[in-house]
Amino acid sequence: MRNTVFVSILVLSSLFFSCNQEETITIESLLHEMVDRDAIATYPEIDWRLKQQSSYNRVSTSPDDSIGWFNNHDFNSNEKDHNFIRIEEKNGQKEWVLMEHEGPGAIVRTWMPFLNPNKADTDLQIKFYFDGDTLPVLEGNMLSLLNGSGLIPYPLAHQSIRSAVSFFPIPFAKSCKVTVTGRPFFYQFTYREYPQGTLVKTFTLEDFNSAKKLITSVGESLLHPQTKADGGKVEFNTTLTSKEQKSIELPSGNAAVKEISLKLGNYADSTITRSVVLKMEFDGKETVWCPIGDFFGTGIGINPFQGWHNTVTEDGTMFSRWVMPYQQSGKISILNLGNETLDIALNAVVGDWQWNEQSMYFHAAWRGQYPVATRPYSDWNYITLQGRGVYVGDALTVMNPVERWWGEGDEKIWVDGEDFPSLFGTGTEDYYAYSWGGKSTDFYEHPFHAQPRSNVYNKLNRKTTDERNTKGFSTETRTRALDGMPFASSLKLDMEIWSWTDCEMAYGVGMMWYGDAQTTSNRLPDPEGALNVPEIPE
Repeated sequence: MRNTVFVSILVLSSLFFSCNQEETITIESLLHEMVDRDAIATYPEIDWRLKQQSSYNRVSTSPDDSIGWFNNHDFNSNEKDHNFIRIEEKNGQKEWVLMEHEGPGAIVRTWMPFLNPNKADTDLQIKFYFDGDTLPVLEGNMLSLLNGSGLIPYPLAHQSIRSAVSFFPIPFAKSCKVTVTGRPFFYQFTYREYPQGTLVKTFTLEDFNSAKKLITSVGESLLHPQTKADGGKVEFNTTLTSKEQKSIELPSGNAAVKEISLKLGNYADSTITRSVVLKMEFDGKETVWCPIGDFFGTGIGINPFQGWHNTVTEDGTMFSRWVMPYQQSGKISILNLGNETLDIALNAVVGDWQWNEQSMYFHAAWRGQYPVATRPYSDWNYITLQGRGVYVGDALTVMNPVERWWGEGDEKIWVDGEDFPSLFGTGTEDYYAYSWGGKSTDFYEHPFHAQPRSNVYNKLNRKTTDERNTKGFSTETRTRALDGMPFASSLKLDMEIWSWTDCEMAYGVGMMWYGDAQTTSNRLPDPEGALNVPEIPE
């Protein structure tokens, strides 16, 4: 009797949820959400969670087993490797199952690297099965389907450095299974897990073709980001002496910052982007403390790139388009931790905002450390958050003192106190959407991720050789739209420190998230750490 009552409650809850859902989730609704800047500043009405299935090494089961936890074999190279779900056989054809999920959801990011760093080709076919069907609804070449040269157009899918990356939303109502027709190498499938009863319209090629006009429009928006603000500008041009801070008050009442731009008078000292700090306060609480290089994604010095949320131009103007709502008051401050006087020009676009119970405050924080020992292998905590919110991005800058590759470490992300991370990655460069890190030291940019600098290369100094040299500063950025990470009680993001060399590196990362007024982080302002920028060894 008790089980019957329990099942009845579940069924009634599901029906109630379905009846109160405003609209069915479709390809088109997700595409609209992708470029809706206001949407990410509100906690989702449908309380979904971001999940990931990847080729991480299955011997990694617990931090208590350090050998297994930091095992670097996150791929499949022979019959002994089993970093996938299983092998099935259909009509004499083997298929390797890479992802399998029961319940409503939507794939929002895929990443697959080249099998050979010098060849962007494969004969493997990838197949997407939905809702228990025995025939795939979507299939094609494993790389070209997801790199912008096939069905899914650029920039919704694209070829990163030696990788195929797609952000095209693929919704499903009941279940999803993804297979390939040969042994997989590395892979990541990142998806939304919706609550049972969520109304989702499963992907079909007919719906894809019907959405082509919108697909083109969204792609153009991503490639040519603009701020649509119904408010006015707040600006100041001033001079800051050493250790001085100056502030500007924002219009009072319900409002939201829609864009910030900042330009310094001189960038001759490249470390100025670490010694100048952006601070922001909303409704009496400081929610932003971050060096400008790590906030805007330029790293150490000016390294131009264009993204959906952040842009850095060649003349040193830095733009942020995160929407930052508040109820009563706001203030932007610039702090000069350096020893030299500097000129600054700051502009903010402020527009209307209707605050409700789903609205959240924008946050940004910074963590830096030098030295960071690469032995023994360790997990380096970006941030730990307590409360409700959505994690939306980060920009990592490292200083590698040697030529050999530094970034084998996996991301591990725990949400709402889970025992095992629901997102377990396959390498730092994979998290930032490229691969073969030892050779991939050229500049690249995309609306949602970029490598503004690596070794000596950036947008103004492109790589023309094939050398392997990752020495010096490297900056990697990742910002999120459909793959934001909601959390109801907590989120913890660690990145493994895993270099091929026993050495001492420098790590600095800016993190961005939205949260309630009560949401807290383990990051505090660190002026001393911001000034601890190491020199690159001769």
